[in-house]
Amino acid sequence: MVNASPEPLRTIVRGALLTGARYSELARMHVADFHRDSGTALVRTSKAGKARHIEITAEGLGFFNEITAGRAGGEFLFHRDGAAWGKSHQQRPLAEACRAAKISPAASFHTLRHTYASLMVMDSVPLMVVARNLGHADTRMVEKHYGHLASSYVREAIRSAKPLGIGDTAKVVPLAGI
Repeated sequence: MVNASPEPLRTIVRGALLTGARYSELARMHVADFHRDSGTALVRTSKAGKARHIEITAEGLGFFNEITAGRAGGEFLFHRDGAAWGKSHQQRPLAEACRAAKISPAASFHTLRHTYASLMVMDSVPLMVVARNLGHADTRMVEKHYGHLASSYVREAIRSAKPLGIGDTAKVVPLAGI
């Protein structure tokens, strides 16, 4: 779908896949909202009405460095020939990109948010970290929608734990007060 998307749609689609941000959040971002030093993107007003910083992956940092290079801080980060993306300006071009990429049913920007979250969870990013980047107050929504993808994270965490030293000569450590 990314390759089937014409510019400037391709840029905002990549931004969505690399941040998990909502379309409205991306459409309102300015160049100055990317903080190169901290590796974050500022969402000034989220769905909940609060500001948040999205931590950006190494791949995302390369992308954001590229699209902000030499641009003024007040410019829209994602734009259509300098103009802001409007409330539903993405719908028709996204549907056309999905048709060209033979994606049926067509993906929405919310699908891109789900894709980001799924990929993060499958890459063993802790659920609380994913939840915070998505702007959720806790892990309930992430657990509900993506928890089934985290079983490999639990498996790897357990298997990478230090040896307990249990063997033929293992000591039993008594618990005080029990």
